[in-house]
Amino acid sequence: MEDSFKPGLKVGLFGIGLQAYWEQFEGLEQRLTGYVEVVGERLKSYGAEIVNLGLVDTPEKAFESGSRFRREEVDLIFLYVTTYALSSTVLPVVSRAKVPVIVLNLVPEAAIDYTVFNNMEDRRAMTGEWLAFCSACPVPEIASVFNRSKIPFYQITGMLHNDPTVWNEVEEWIAAAKVAHTMYYNRLGVMGSYYGGMLDIYSNLTLHLATFGGHIEIIEVDELSGIREDVKEEEITEKINRFNEQFDVQPDCSDAEIKRAAVTSVALDKLVAKHKLGSLAYFHRGTGNPQNLDAMTSVILGTSLLTANNIPVAGEYEVKNAQAMKIMDSFGAGGSFTEYYAMDFTEDVVLMGHDGPCHPAIAEGKIKVKPLQVYHGKVGNGLSVEMSVKHGPVTLLSVVETVDGKLQLLVAEAESVAGPILEIGNTNSRYRFPIGARGFVEAWNSYGPAHHCAVGRGHIASKIEKLGKLLGIQYIKVC
Repeated sequence: MEDSFKPGLKVGLFGIGLQAYWEQFEGLEQRLTGYVEVVGERLKSYGAEIVNLGLVDTPEKAFESGSRFRREEVDLIFLYVTTYALSSTVLPVVSRAKVPVIVLNLVPEAAIDYTVFNNMEDRRAMTGEWLAFCSACPVPEIASVFNRSKIPFYQITGMLHNDPTVWNEVEEWIAAAKVAHTMYYNRLGVMGSYYGGMLDIYSNLTLHLATFGGHIEIIEVDELSGIREDVKEEEITEKINRFNEQFDVQPDCSDAEIKRAAVTSVALDKLVAKHKLGSLAYFHRGTGNPQNLDAMTSVILGTSLLTANNIPVAGEYEVKNAQAMKIMDSFGAGGSFTEYYAMDFTEDVVLMGHDGPCHPAIAEGKIKVKPLQVYHGKVGNGLSVEMSVKHGPVTLLSVVETVDGKLQLLVAEAESVAGPILEIGNTNSRYRFPIGARGFVEAWNSYGPAHHCAVGRGHIASKIEKLGKLLGIQYIKVC
Protein backbone atom coordinates (compact mmCIF):
# COMPACT_ATOMS: atom_id res chain seq x y z
CA MET A 1 0.00 0.00 0.00
CA GLU A 2 1.43 3.32 -1.09
CA ASP A 3 0.97 6.27 1.23
CA SER A 4 -1.75 7.57 -1.11
CA PHE A 5 -3.86 4.58 -0.11
CA LYS A 6 -3.72 5.50 3.58
CA PRO A 7 -6.20 8.35 3.97
CA GLY A 8 -6.52 10.08 7.29
CA LEU A 9 -9.37 9.42 9.69
CA LYS A 10 -12.64 11.07 8.68
CA VAL A 11 -15.37 11.69 11.22
CA GLY A 12 -18.90 12.58 10.16
CA LEU A 13 -21.11 14.95 12.16
CA PHE A 14 -24.73 15.88 11.71
CA GLY A 15 -27.36 17.40 13.95
CA ILE A 16 -31.07 16.72 13.73
CA GLY A 17 -34.04 19.01 14.06
CA LEU A 18 -37.63 19.30 12.87
CA GLN A 19 -38.21 21.66 9.95
CA ALA A 20 -41.75 22.46 11.14
CA TYR A 21 -40.27 24.26 14.15
CA TRP A 22 -38.33 26.89 12.22
CA GLU A 23 -41.31 29.00 11.15
CA GLN A 24 -42.96 28.55 14.51
CA PHE A 25 -40.05 29.58 16.74
CA GLU A 26 -37.92 32.50 15.66
CA GLY A 27 -34.16 31.98 16.02
CA LEU A 28 -34.38 28.31 17.03
CA GLU A 29 -32.83 26.96 13.82
CA GLN A 30 -29.90 29.36 14.03
CA ARG A 31 -29.38 28.59 17.70
CA LEU A 32 -29.28 24.84 17.12
CA THR A 33 -27.04 25.22 14.08
CA GLY A 34 -24.66 27.10 16.35
CA TYR A 35 -24.64 24.19 18.77
CA VAL A 36 -23.68 21.83 15.94
CA GLU A 37 -20.82 24.17 15.02
CA VAL A 38 -19.58 24.08 18.63
CA VAL A 39 -19.44 20.29 18.46
CA GLY A 40 -17.71 20.43 15.09
CA GLU A 41 -14.96 22.69 16.43
CA ARG A 42 -14.39 20.42 19.42
CA LEU A 43 -14.17 17.37 17.19
CA LYS A 44 -11.53 19.07 15.03
CA SER A 45 -9.32 19.49 18.08
CA TYR A 46 -8.91 15.71 18.37
CA GLY A 47 -6.96 15.38 15.15
CA ALA A 48 -9.47 14.01 12.64
CA GLU A 49 -10.91 15.45 9.46
CA ILE A 50 -14.51 16.45 10.22
CA VAL A 51 -17.28 16.20 7.64
CA ASN A 52 -19.93 18.45 9.19
CA LEU A 53 -23.29 18.34 7.39
CA GLY A 54 -25.03 20.67 9.84
CA LEU A 55 -28.71 20.25 10.69
CA VAL A 56 -30.64 17.49 8.94
CA ASP A 57 -34.33 18.32 9.35
CA THR A 58 -36.16 16.49 6.53
CA PRO A 59 -36.13 12.96 5.06
CA GLU A 60 -34.82 14.42 1.80
CA LYS A 61 -31.79 15.91 3.55
CA ALA A 62 -31.31 12.60 5.36
CA PHE A 63 -30.94 10.69 2.10
CA GLU A 64 -28.56 13.33 0.74
CA SER A 65 -26.50 13.21 3.93
CA GLY A 66 -26.22 9.43 3.92
CA SER A 67 -24.92 9.52 0.35
CA ARG A 68 -22.49 12.33 1.23
CA PHE A 69 -21.06 10.43 4.19
CA ARG A 70 -20.69 7.35 2.02
CA ARG A 71 -18.90 9.29 -0.73
CA GLU A 72 -16.61 10.89 1.83
CA GLU A 73 -15.83 7.44 3.34
CA VAL A 74 -16.24 8.59 6.93
CA ASP A 75 -15.02 6.12 9.54
CA LEU A 76 -17.33 7.18 12.36
CA ILE A 77 -20.44 9.35 12.72
CA PHE A 78 -21.45 11.59 15.61
CA LEU A 79 -25.20 12.26 15.65
CA TYR A 80 -25.93 15.37 17.70
CA VAL A 81 -29.53 15.40 18.91
CA THR A 82 -30.22 19.10 19.31
CA THR A 83 -33.98 18.95 19.92
CA TYR A 84 -36.94 16.75 19.13
CA ALA A 85 -36.67 15.37 15.60
CA LEU A 86 -38.24 12.54 13.66
CA SER A 87 -36.34 9.28 13.36
CA SER A 88 -37.02 9.45 9.62
CA THR A 89 -34.32 12.13 9.51
CA VAL A 90 -31.83 9.72 11.09
CA LEU A 91 -32.22 6.23 9.64
CA PRO A 92 -31.43 7.08 5.98
CA VAL A 93 -28.21 8.80 7.04
CA VAL A 94 -26.83 6.00 9.15
CA SER A 95 -28.10 3.04 7.14
CA ARG A 96 -26.51 4.44 3.98
CA ALA A 97 -23.19 5.36 5.56
CA LYS A 98 -22.82 1.95 7.27
CA VAL A 99 -20.31 3.02 9.92
CA PRO A 100 -20.56 3.10 13.73
CA VAL A 101 -22.65 5.93 15.16
CA ILE A 102 -22.28 7.79 18.46
CA VAL A 103 -25.41 9.57 19.67
CA LEU A 104 -24.65 12.87 21.41
CA ASN A 105 -27.49 13.62 23.82
CA LEU A 106 -26.27 17.00 25.03
CA VAL A 107 -28.22 19.86 26.59
CA PRO A 108 -26.68 23.34 26.25
CA GLU A 109 -26.49 23.98 30.00
CA ALA A 110 -26.80 22.01 33.23
CA ALA A 111 -30.43 23.09 33.72
CA ILE A 112 -33.07 25.47 32.49
CA ASP A 113 -33.26 28.63 34.56
CA TYR A 114 -36.80 27.95 35.77
CA THR A 115 -37.35 31.41 37.24
CA VAL A 116 -36.34 33.26 34.09
CA PHE A 117 -38.19 30.74 31.94
CA ASN A 118 -41.46 30.99 33.85
CA ASN A 119 -41.29 34.79 33.83
CA MET A 120 -41.20 34.89 30.04
CA GLU A 121 -44.37 36.64 28.81
CA ASP A 122 -44.55 35.01 25.37
CA ARG A 123 -45.55 31.35 25.57
CA ARG A 124 -44.41 30.75 22.02
CA ALA A 125 -40.97 31.99 23.03
CA MET A 126 -41.16 29.78 26.11
CA THR A 127 -41.78 26.73 23.94
CA GLY A 128 -38.86 27.67 21.68
CA GLU A 129 -36.61 27.95 24.73
CA TRP A 130 -37.80 24.57 25.98
CA LEU A 131 -37.15 22.98 22.59
CA ALA A 132 -33.54 24.20 22.74
CA PHE A 133 -33.15 21.99 25.82
CA CYS A 134 -35.15 19.08 24.41
CA SER A 135 -32.30 16.85 23.19
CA ALA A 136 -33.24 13.88 25.39
CA CYS A 137 -36.75 13.63 23.95
CA PRO A 138 -36.14 11.76 20.64
CA VAL A 139 -33.29 9.52 21.84
CA PRO A 140 -35.60 6.61 22.81
CA GLU A 141 -37.24 6.86 19.39
CA ILE A 142 -33.84 6.79 17.68
CA ALA A 143 -32.67 3.89 19.84
CA SER A 144 -35.81 1.92 19.03
CA VAL A 145 -35.32 2.39 15.31
CA PHE A 146 -31.62 1.53 15.48
CA ASN A 147 -32.31 -1.66 17.43
CA ARG A 148 -35.11 -2.72 15.09
CA SER A 149 -32.80 -1.99 12.14
CA LYS A 150 -29.90 -3.93 13.74
CA ILE A 151 -27.71 -0.82 13.71
CA PRO A 152 -25.27 -0.73 16.65
CA PHE A 153 -25.08 2.65 18.35
CA TYR A 154 -23.45 4.15 21.43
CA GLN A 155 -24.49 7.11 23.58
CA ILE A 156 -22.84 10.06 25.28
CA THR A 157 -25.19 11.92 27.58
CA GLY A 158 -24.41 15.22 29.26
CA MET A 159 -23.93 18.93 28.60
CA LEU A 160 -22.62 20.75 25.56
CA HIS A 161 -20.63 23.15 27.73
CA ASN A 162 -18.56 22.64 30.89
CA ASP A 163 -18.78 18.85 30.91
CA PRO A 164 -15.30 17.20 30.82
CA THR A 165 -16.85 13.73 31.04
CA VAL A 166 -18.58 14.24 27.70
CA TRP A 167 -15.49 15.42 25.87
CA ASN A 168 -13.29 12.75 27.42
CA GLU A 169 -15.72 10.17 26.02
CA VAL A 170 -15.72 11.87 22.62
CA GLU A 171 -11.92 11.96 22.59
CA GLU A 172 -11.73 8.26 23.47
CA TRP A 173 -14.13 7.33 20.66
CA ILE A 174 -12.03 9.24 18.16
CA ALA A 175 -8.84 7.69 19.57
CA ALA A 176 -10.39 4.23 19.18
CA ALA A 177 -11.50 5.07 15.64
CA LYS A 178 -7.93 6.14 14.81
CA VAL A 179 -6.62 2.79 16.04
CA ALA A 180 -9.25 0.89 14.05
CA HIS A 181 -8.25 2.96 11.02
CA THR A 182 -4.55 2.20 11.64
CA MET A 183 -5.23 -1.52 11.93
CA TYR A 184 -7.29 -1.49 8.73
CA TYR A 185 -4.35 -0.11 6.73
CA ASN A 186 -1.58 -1.90 8.63
CA ARG A 187 0.82 -4.23 6.85
CA LEU A 188 1.83 -7.04 9.20
CA GLY A 189 4.90 -9.02 8.24
CA VAL A 190 5.24 -12.66 9.30
CA MET A 191 8.76 -13.98 8.91
CA GLY A 192 9.94 -17.51 9.53
CA SER A 193 7.78 -20.12 11.21
CA TYR A 194 6.02 -20.95 14.45
CA TYR A 195 7.91 -22.12 17.49
CA GLY A 196 7.06 -25.80 17.13
CA GLY A 197 4.78 -27.13 19.85
CA MET A 198 3.46 -23.77 21.14
CA LEU A 199 -0.08 -24.68 20.21
CA ASP A 200 -1.55 -21.58 21.83
CA ILE A 201 0.16 -19.17 19.42
CA TYR A 202 -0.99 -20.75 16.17
CA SER A 203 -3.25 -18.22 14.46
CA ASN A 204 -5.89 -18.03 11.76
CA LEU A 205 -4.46 -15.30 9.50
CA THR A 206 -7.68 -14.95 7.50
CA LEU A 207 -9.61 -14.34 10.72
CA HIS A 208 -7.23 -11.52 11.62
CA LEU A 209 -7.65 -9.88 8.22
CA ALA A 210 -11.42 -10.27 8.36
CA THR A 211 -11.55 -8.74 11.86
CA PHE A 212 -8.91 -6.01 11.83
CA GLY A 213 -8.42 -5.48 8.11
CA GLY A 214 -4.93 -4.78 6.81
CA HIS A 215 -2.56 -6.98 4.83
CA ILE A 216 -0.27 -9.80 5.90
CA GLU A 217 3.03 -10.10 4.04
CA ILE A 218 4.69 -13.52 4.34
CA ILE A 219 8.47 -13.10 4.34
CA GLU A 220 11.32 -15.60 4.13
CA VAL A 221 14.18 -15.34 6.61
CA ASP A 222 16.48 -15.87 3.62
CA GLU A 223 15.50 -12.40 2.44
CA LEU A 224 16.74 -10.82 5.67
CA SER A 225 19.96 -12.86 5.47
CA GLY A 226 20.47 -11.72 1.89
CA ILE A 227 20.03 -8.06 2.80
CA ARG A 228 22.62 -8.48 5.56
CA GLU A 229 25.23 -9.38 2.97
CA ASP A 230 24.99 -5.93 1.36
CA VAL A 231 25.09 -3.74 4.49
CA LYS A 232 27.78 -1.07 4.23
CA GLU A 233 30.36 -0.17 6.88
CA GLU A 234 29.08 3.39 7.25
CA GLU A 235 25.58 2.02 7.91
CA ILE A 236 27.00 -0.28 10.59
CA THR A 237 28.86 2.61 12.25
CA GLU A 238 25.75 4.77 12.25
CA LYS A 239 23.69 1.97 13.79
CA ILE A 240 26.25 1.29 16.52
CA ASN A 241 26.13 4.99 17.41
CA ARG A 242 22.35 4.65 17.65
CA PHE A 243 22.74 1.66 19.97
CA ASN A 244 24.98 3.67 22.26
CA GLU A 245 22.50 6.56 22.31
CA GLN A 246 19.43 4.41 22.93
CA PHE A 247 20.84 1.67 25.19
CA ASP A 248 23.14 1.21 28.15
CA VAL A 249 25.52 -1.24 26.48
CA GLN A 250 27.26 -3.24 29.20
CA PRO A 251 31.07 -3.60 29.18
CA ASP A 252 30.95 -7.36 28.63
CA CYS A 253 29.28 -6.95 25.22
CA SER A 254 31.98 -7.73 22.65
CA ASP A 255 32.60 -5.48 19.65
CA ALA A 256 31.92 -8.44 17.38
CA GLU A 257 28.47 -9.04 18.87
CA ILE A 258 27.61 -5.34 18.73
CA LYS A 259 28.63 -5.22 15.08
CA ARG A 260 26.65 -8.37 14.30
CA ALA A 261 23.53 -6.86 15.90
CA ALA A 262 24.08 -3.61 14.01
CA VAL A 263 24.29 -5.40 10.65
CA THR A 264 21.02 -7.18 11.36
CA SER A 265 19.36 -3.99 12.58
CA VAL A 266 20.25 -2.17 9.35
CA ALA A 267 18.95 -5.14 7.35
CA LEU A 268 15.71 -5.18 9.35
CA ASP A 269 15.18 -1.49 8.62
CA LYS A 270 15.59 -2.15 4.90
CA LEU A 271 13.30 -5.18 5.01
CA VAL A 272 10.59 -3.19 6.78
CA ALA A 273 10.94 -0.30 4.33
CA LYS A 274 10.83 -2.63 1.32
CA HIS A 275 7.57 -4.27 2.42
CA LYS A 276 6.16 -1.09 4.06
CA LEU A 277 5.51 -2.98 7.28
CA GLY A 278 3.71 -1.49 10.26
CA SER A 279 4.36 -4.51 12.51
CA LEU A 280 6.16 -7.85 12.40
CA ALA A 281 5.98 -11.32 13.96
CA TYR A 282 8.99 -13.58 13.54
CA PHE A 283 10.73 -16.76 14.61
CA HIS A 284 13.28 -19.05 12.98
CA ARG A 285 15.78 -21.48 14.42
CA GLY A 286 18.26 -21.16 11.57
CA THR A 287 19.50 -24.68 12.22
CA GLY A 288 21.61 -25.98 9.32
CA ASN A 289 21.90 -22.56 7.65
CA PRO A 290 24.74 -20.42 9.07
CA GLN A 291 23.51 -17.21 7.42
CA ASN A 292 20.03 -17.56 8.83
CA LEU A 293 21.36 -18.56 12.23
CA ASP A 294 23.59 -15.48 12.23
CA ALA A 295 20.65 -13.24 11.35
CA MET A 296 18.13 -14.67 13.78
CA THR A 297 20.44 -14.71 16.79
CA SER A 298 21.20 -11.03 16.40
CA VAL A 299 17.76 -9.46 15.94
CA ILE A 300 16.82 -8.29 19.44
CA LEU A 301 18.40 -4.82 19.37
CA GLY A 302 17.11 -4.10 15.88
CA THR A 303 13.60 -5.30 16.62
CA SER A 304 13.59 -3.21 19.80
CA LEU A 305 14.47 -0.09 17.82
CA LEU A 306 11.72 -0.88 15.32
CA THR A 307 9.26 -1.30 18.19
CA ALA A 308 10.29 2.10 19.55
CA ASN A 309 9.65 3.54 16.08
CA ASN A 310 5.97 2.49 16.00
CA ILE A 311 6.68 -0.80 14.21
CA PRO A 312 6.08 -3.32 17.02
CA VAL A 313 7.81 -6.66 16.66
CA ALA A 314 6.64 -9.85 18.36
CA GLY A 315 8.91 -12.85 18.74
CA GLU A 316 8.03 -16.53 18.51
CA TYR A 317 5.83 -15.82 15.45
CA GLU A 318 3.07 -14.64 17.79
CA VAL A 319 0.71 -12.97 15.32
CA LYS A 320 -1.98 -12.33 17.95
CA ASN A 321 0.50 -10.48 20.09
CA ALA A 322 1.86 -8.48 17.18
CA GLN A 323 -1.73 -7.27 16.74
CA ALA A 324 -2.07 -6.51 20.46
CA MET A 325 1.23 -4.61 20.44
CA LYS A 326 0.16 -2.60 17.39
CA ILE A 327 -3.10 -1.67 19.11
CA MET A 328 -1.30 -0.53 22.27
CA ASP A 329 1.30 1.39 20.28
CA SER A 330 -1.39 3.06 18.16
CA PHE A 331 -3.05 4.30 21.35
CA GLY A 332 0.29 5.86 22.29
CA ALA A 333 0.71 3.51 25.25
CA GLY A 334 3.73 1.57 24.00
CA GLY A 335 3.10 -2.12 23.75
CA SER A 336 5.95 -4.37 24.86
CA PHE A 337 6.11 -8.14 24.43
CA THR A 338 5.62 -9.93 27.74
CA GLU A 339 4.49 -13.09 29.56
CA TYR A 340 4.34 -14.44 33.10
CA TYR A 341 7.76 -15.08 34.65
CA ALA A 342 6.91 -15.91 38.22
CA MET A 343 4.63 -14.99 41.11
CA ASP A 344 5.74 -13.27 44.29
CA PHE A 345 3.20 -14.04 47.02
CA THR A 346 5.20 -12.12 49.62
CA GLU A 347 4.73 -8.84 47.77
CA ASP A 348 1.54 -9.99 45.96
CA VAL A 349 2.94 -9.18 42.51
CA VAL A 350 3.31 -11.00 39.22
CA LEU A 351 6.72 -10.91 37.51
CA MET A 352 6.39 -10.55 33.75
CA GLY A 353 8.83 -10.10 30.89
CA HIS A 354 10.39 -11.85 27.89
CA ASP A 355 13.67 -12.32 26.07
CA GLY A 356 13.02 -9.40 23.74
CA PRO A 357 12.26 -7.34 21.83
CA CYS A 358 11.34 -4.50 24.17
CA HIS A 359 9.70 -1.10 23.83
CA PRO A 360 12.32 1.51 24.77
CA ALA A 361 9.74 4.31 24.97
CA ILE A 362 8.12 2.80 28.06
CA ALA A 363 11.25 1.72 29.92
CA GLU A 364 12.09 2.65 33.50
CA GLY A 365 15.51 4.17 32.94
CA LYS A 366 17.90 3.25 30.15
CA ILE A 367 17.69 -0.26 28.75
CA LYS A 368 20.69 -2.47 29.44
CA VAL A 369 22.19 -4.59 26.69
CA LYS A 370 23.78 -7.81 27.92
CA PRO A 371 25.38 -10.79 26.20
CA LEU A 372 23.69 -14.16 26.67
CA GLN A 373 25.66 -17.37 26.33
CA VAL A 374 22.47 -19.17 25.35
CA TYR A 375 18.96 -18.15 24.29
CA HIS A 376 16.90 -20.43 26.50
CA GLY A 377 14.75 -22.80 24.47
CA LYS A 378 16.29 -21.52 21.24
CA VAL A 379 19.56 -21.96 19.40
CA GLY A 380 22.66 -19.78 19.42
CA ASN A 381 23.69 -16.84 21.57
CA GLY A 382 24.01 -13.08 21.29
CA LEU A 383 22.91 -9.77 22.76
CA SER A 384 19.69 -9.21 24.67
CA VAL A 385 17.90 -6.36 26.43
CA GLU A 386 17.05 -5.90 30.09
CA MET A 387 14.41 -3.39 31.14
CA SER A 388 11.45 -2.75 33.38
CA VAL A 389 8.32 -0.89 32.35
CA LYS A 390 8.07 2.59 33.87
CA HIS A 391 6.54 2.52 37.32
CA GLY A 392 2.91 3.58 37.42
CA PRO A 393 -0.34 2.54 35.78
CA VAL A 394 -0.20 -0.05 32.99
CA THR A 395 -2.64 -2.01 30.86
CA LEU A 396 -2.24 -5.57 29.61
CA LEU A 397 -3.86 -6.64 26.34
CA SER A 398 -4.20 -10.07 24.82
CA VAL A 399 -5.83 -10.76 21.46
CA VAL A 400 -7.50 -14.12 22.05
CA GLU A 401 -8.71 -16.61 19.43
CA THR A 402 -11.79 -18.39 20.72
CA VAL A 403 -13.08 -21.92 20.20
CA ASP A 404 -15.87 -20.60 17.97
CA GLY A 405 -13.47 -18.89 15.59
CA LYS A 406 -13.64 -15.30 16.80
CA LEU A 407 -11.26 -12.80 18.35
CA GLN A 408 -11.53 -11.28 21.83
CA LEU A 409 -9.78 -8.34 23.47
CA LEU A 410 -8.74 -9.44 26.97
CA VAL A 411 -7.65 -6.57 29.22
CA ALA A 412 -6.35 -5.98 32.72
CA GLU A 413 -5.24 -2.78 34.43
CA ALA A 414 -2.43 -2.85 36.98
CA GLU A 415 0.48 -0.92 38.42
CA SER A 416 4.15 -1.41 37.53
CA VAL A 417 5.88 -1.24 40.89
CA ALA A 418 9.45 -0.92 42.07
CA GLY A 419 11.33 -3.84 43.52
CA PRO A 420 13.95 -6.44 42.71
CA ILE A 421 13.86 -8.04 39.26
CA LEU A 422 15.66 -10.99 37.71
CA GLU A 423 18.82 -9.52 36.17
CA ILE A 424 19.11 -12.12 33.44
CA GLY A 425 19.30 -9.94 30.34
CA ASN A 426 15.56 -10.10 29.64
CA THR A 427 12.70 -7.63 30.10
CA ASN A 428 11.42 -7.79 33.67
CA SER A 429 8.67 -5.97 35.53
CA ARG A 430 6.66 -6.35 38.72
CA TYR A 431 2.92 -5.80 38.40
CA ARG A 432 0.39 -5.36 41.19
CA PHE A 433 -3.26 -6.00 40.36
CA PRO A 434 -6.35 -4.68 42.19
CA ILE A 435 -7.65 -8.27 42.56
CA GLY A 436 -4.29 -9.58 43.77
CA ALA A 437 -1.76 -11.79 42.00
CA ARG A 438 -3.71 -15.00 42.62
CA GLY A 439 -7.01 -13.46 41.52
CA PHE A 440 -5.53 -11.94 38.39
CA VAL A 441 -3.78 -15.09 37.18
CA GLU A 442 -6.85 -17.26 37.67
CA ALA A 443 -9.21 -14.74 36.06
CA TRP A 444 -6.87 -14.10 33.11
CA ASN A 445 -6.19 -17.78 32.47
CA SER A 446 -9.91 -18.63 32.55
CA TYR A 447 -10.39 -16.98 29.16
CA GLY A 448 -7.77 -19.15 27.48
CA PRO A 449 -5.38 -16.54 26.09
CA ALA A 450 -2.01 -17.38 24.59
CA HIS A 451 0.79 -17.10 27.12
CA HIS A 452 2.06 -13.85 25.55
CA CYS A 453 0.42 -10.45 25.89
CA ALA A 454 1.25 -6.79 25.32
CA VAL A 455 1.83 -4.26 28.09
CA GLY A 456 1.52 -0.49 27.74
CA ARG A 457 1.61 2.53 30.00
CA GLY A 458 -1.50 4.10 31.47
CA HIS A 459 -4.96 2.76 32.19
CA ILE A 460 -6.56 2.66 28.76
CA ALA A 461 -9.11 -0.15 29.14
CA SER A 462 -11.99 2.21 28.32
CA LYS A 463 -10.34 3.08 25.00
CA ILE A 464 -9.77 -0.57 24.15
CA GLU A 465 -13.40 -1.29 25.01
CA LYS A 466 -14.47 1.34 22.47
CA LEU A 467 -12.15 -0.18 19.87
CA GLY A 468 -13.80 -3.55 20.46
CA LYS A 469 -17.23 -2.00 19.90
CA LEU A 470 -16.13 -0.32 16.68
CA LEU A 471 -14.68 -3.58 15.34
CA GLY A 472 -17.40 -5.86 16.68
CA ILE A 473 -14.94 -7.76 18.90
CA GLN A 474 -15.87 -9.02 22.36
CA TYR A 475 -14.12 -7.06 25.10
CA ILE A 476 -13.36 -8.60 28.50
CA LYS A 477 -11.80 -6.79 31.44
CA VAL A 478 -10.65 -8.94 34.35
CA CYS A 479 -9.59 -6.01 36.56
